[in-house]
Amino acid sequence: MPRPRTPKSTKRTKRAEGNNRAAPAQSQFPANSPAAPPTPSAQIDALTGDPDFMTSLARGLAVIQAFSQKKRQLTISQVSNKTGFSRAAARRCLYTLAKLGFAGSDDNRHFFLQPRVLALGHSYISSMPLATAAHPILERFSRMMHESCSIATLDGLDIVYVARANVTRIMAIDLGVGSRLPAFCTSMGRVLVANLSPDELESFLARIQFTRYTDRTIITADKLRPVLRTVLRNGYAIVDQELELGLRSMAVPIQSPSGRVVAAVNVGAHAQRVSNQEMLNNFLPHLRAAAQELCMLLR
Repeated sequence: MPRPRTPKSTKRTKRAEGNNRAAPAQSQFPANSPAAPPTPSAQIDALTGDPDFMTSLARGLAVIQAFSQKKRQLTISQVSNKTGFSRAAARRCLYTLAKLGFAGSDDNRHFFLQPRVLALGHSYISSMPLATAAHPILERFSRMMHESCSIATLDGLDIVYVARANVTRIMAIDLGVGSRLPAFCTSMGRVLVANLSPDELESFLARIQFTRYTDRTIITADKLRPVLRTVLRNGYAIVDQELELGLRSMAVPIQSPSGRVVAAVNVGAHAQRVSNQEMLNNFLPHLRAAAQELCMLLR
């Protein structure tokens, strides 16, 4: 009995499918660009083999961190995209956070964080000597320099503000305790990164997603390395309009009694009003004196 013939269109379709299966997967990132950072979902999946690791808690914390100053309201789909979780998992996390008072929604579609979420960070801030006792020192030095002063620590690729005396508003965004900025292009970030161990520094540089915020921003690890070596040698960092045009800032390290750099203190000024040389002459002595006083709080 003759074998039935397969239509040509079907043959072409099968050949195309076979070719698609055989072709290697193409990366969405060019070979010379840094890989995208792992999503919270991927980071959590890597730890699921640990019997003491609580996946549901990790997912809830990741959903909280999905919100930001630019994205104060998120839909379930947006949370799913930012975290890598399924829509169902994102919905359950948001539902649980809302039931506990950490999140809210006006229309069951757009979710936002509630003030109660501040309690999660209050325990850290209140237990940190720099955060609880530094404000009077910052206020005094801010009045002496007539500029805003801040203290920050390093958290991953970002700096996190733990204290701030706001005298003038320079940046487009409003900074406060808990605010985060990229470490690679901020004065406090460069002070903190410059004082990492060689292995920690290389790990940091390998993970940075360089972003050009202005035409002055350093956006390669090769150009950032010598800048960090200069920061370490001089004991201070000046960042001149790399994060935002018109913003010039200077920072120095805050050391623990053992000599380890645990935080940084900075002063920010408008670039048209204060030059780099004026920062060195007028601000650096005050900043170093403030850092010395803040160091005493850690004893």
